[in-house]
Amino acid sequence: MSDDAQLVTAVLARAPGAFERLVARHQALVWHLVYRMVQHPEDARELCQDVFFRVHERLGQFRAESSLATWIGRVAYSVACRHLQKKRLPMQEPAQDDDAGSAWEGVADGFDLERACADAEVMGLLQAAIDRLPPLQRTLVTLYHLDELSVGEIAGITDLPEGTVKNYLFRARGRLRQQLETRLGAAA
Repeated sequence: MSDDAQLVTAVLARAPGAFERLVARHQALVWHLVYRMVQHPEDARELCQDVFFRVHERLGQFRAESSLATWIGRVAYSVACRHLQKKRLPMQEPAQDDDAGSAWEGVADGFDLERACADAEVMGLLQAAIDRLPPLQRTLVTLYHLDELSVGEIAGITDLPEGTVKNYLFRARGRLRQQLETRLGAAA
């Protein structure tokens, strides 16, 4: 039996401390997902509590078709999306006519995010640029580049097709590159 299955079984059996272990194991993922989406600490704290309330309430529905982290991430993503919808905040920028075409199919577009982060000044500019991205792009970029989740794992959390995740990553990196080039006055 996997760690996930054992933990779920323990929580469902109301074993002392089991739910606390679940929260401790997954709280960083939930915080990162929710905070990156809503960017407001007080809202994020309340929403994280709501996420774990929903996880506790619906844990019996977990079918181990994905990892427990992916399932919990999907709950967190869903809660954050609903929050943004209630506040009538857009999840993404309006669609634009692009002729990048097949370039969206690949995540690797030649932009080396790690190299761009090497300098502290550039890192500060990059963080500010990431913060200005629409919530969905901001979340996907940080999950992929900072949390090092795969496109497949991100697709599982967001319930978006992998091609759509790649598309948003491509667009977001283009926006980040443009913002950094503008701010630095040179190719980033």
